[in-house]
Amino acid sequence: MAPPAPLFSAARHRAQRDRLARLPAGADFLAPIIAETLRDRLAMVTRDFARTLLIGAHDAALIARLRASGTTLTMLEAGPRLAAATGAIAGEADTIDLPFASFDLILWPGGLDAVNDVPGALVRLRALLAPDGLLLGAFVGDGSLARMRRALMAEGVRPIARMHPQIDLAAMGNLLQRTGFALPVVDVEALSVRYGNWFALVRDLRAAGLSSRLAAAPPPLTRAEAAHIAAAFAAQADADGRVAEDFRLIHFSGWAPHPDQPQPARRGSGTASLAEALKPGK
Repeated sequence: MAPPAPLFSAARHRAQRDRLARLPAGADFLAPIIAETLRDRLAMVTRDFARTLLIGAHDAALIARLRASGTTLTMLEAGPRLAAATGAIAGEADTIDLPFASFDLILWPGGLDAVNDVPGALVRLRALLAPDGLLLGAFVGDGSLARMRRALMAEGVRPIARMHPQIDLAAMGNLLQRTGFALPVVDVEALSVRYGNWFALVRDLRAAGLSSRLAAAPPPLTRAEAAHIAAAFAAQADADGRVAEDFRLIHFSGWAPHPDQPQPARRGSGTASLAEALKPGK
């Protein structure tokens, strides 16, 4: 049986990542928000990580902070030009080929939702972690960009898939369990951003590397279609004329199993907290 056709285009992903390197500083509003949240969660962990893998090499501030922590930093970057400029390994998370148990910490600040083989990527990352190593990441998840999705269904716009399917909270938790992570934790942070028009939202999505990577590339919008979408988006505005668009950031963590780790609480007990789950079992 032939393998299923890829949902996402690796070539489009590489081009998007390389485009990020050419943007002015601060163009991507989302990257520093995610990076700060990951740093806050790492601060809950009462141990040091000697070897770190960072997936994505365009956030210079995050890279600098990690290097300042004293960890030995390795980076994986899909964009070949960006990889060459930053000293990262060029490649995709679902095809990474490095020695097993090479890292104590893997950070993935965005992008899991646009990987063709999500379970395969998680299995590979699990194998790259040393026992009691931590995977920590975030991505834009289910329920995000609802107003834009409604606008794309406006009358006069061809009914063509233009946005990615989204991973929800429950699915991500199940994926971590299925791929062998211990003490998996998944939660969501809602971020609302107000826009004066649809074109400003599109600029933000491009700057954050969140434009479409679908393998079946949709045809470009006509001017008439863009006008219909912009009008449908504007029709959802609040009294001040601005549209509040939602980004739901799904944060996830999981540990490579280790005999000294605490056992998870009885299913449904509701007593485990994120802070406790992030503590290694020492």
